[in-house]
Amino acid sequence: MEESFESYRTYLFAIAYRMLGSAMDAEDMVQETYLRYQATPPQTIRSLKAYLTTILTRLCMDQLQLAHRKREQYVGPWLPEPILTTETAETVETGDPEKRVEMEESVSLAFLVLLEQLQPFERAVFLLREVFGYEFAEIAAMLDKSEAACRRSFSRAKLHLQAHRPRFPASPQIHQQLLSGYLQAVQTGEMGPLMNLLSEDVTLWADGGGKVKQAALHPIRGRDAVARFSLGTKRFWPEHARVEVEEVNGEAALIIRTGDHVFSVLTIEVKQGQIQAIRVIANPEKLARI
Repeated sequence: MEESFESYRTYLFAIAYRMLGSAMDAEDMVQETYLRYQATPPQTIRSLKAYLTTILTRLCMDQLQLAHRKREQYVGPWLPEPILTTETAETVETGDPEKRVEMEESVSLAFLVLLEQLQPFERAVFLLREVFGYEFAEIAAMLDKSEAACRRSFSRAKLHLQAHRPRFPASPQIHQQLLSGYLQAVQTGEMGPLMNLLSEDVTLWADGGGKVKQAALHPIRGRDAVARFSLGTKRFWPEHARVEVEEVNGEAALIIRTGDHVFSVLTIEVKQGQIQAIRVIANPEKLARI
């Protein structure tokens, strides 16, 4: 296949989305990369893939600095923008099943939230090395840093993420069972069965961006508080709402729709057979792609 910008568009989006946690911003960064590519004499580009990845990653690092400042003014918890991945919508084309699983894990909402805790440089080094398989020498050239600095950043990032990720991730079947059980308990208003699904120190985050009045402005912690909040917010669902289970960011999630409009997306994180975290994205600006 002949190399062209278009042949790398999906790949560039995959990097940008993991860097930024926002599909809208990721598309902007890919477009900006295209404009810079257009303005560069072709004979000065030795490797098109490396050139595009370098431009894009540096743009994303600058964008992250801006985003972190903006988020200080964000109303309530900030969560990444969800994307449908049913048909490997944005994962890099790969025939390797193991690689596909790795790509899906690296796009889960829980993982993207963890990446938010890294500095932009650490995040770039970690993703380029761990997810996209670049050598440290290549990363150093892309980010204009020493190889030693890249290795140090990678080690720090990896240690931080390992400390906060579950050692034994739940199987998709257990994940689906707990998600279905949660939905059933909320729809029937049963406190007991709902409490049994939740871990004792479960946390719920709701991202309404200040645009949804029933979204909690602070994380809700503890089995009792999360169960009560989950049952209480059912009455705010729109009339004729239907709930669909779809693959969002590589995992089964609940999408509440009314007509063509998406009201919210709910994802869960599972630990030791119980729901450890619930993330609800209701900010209308983040639901356009869903």
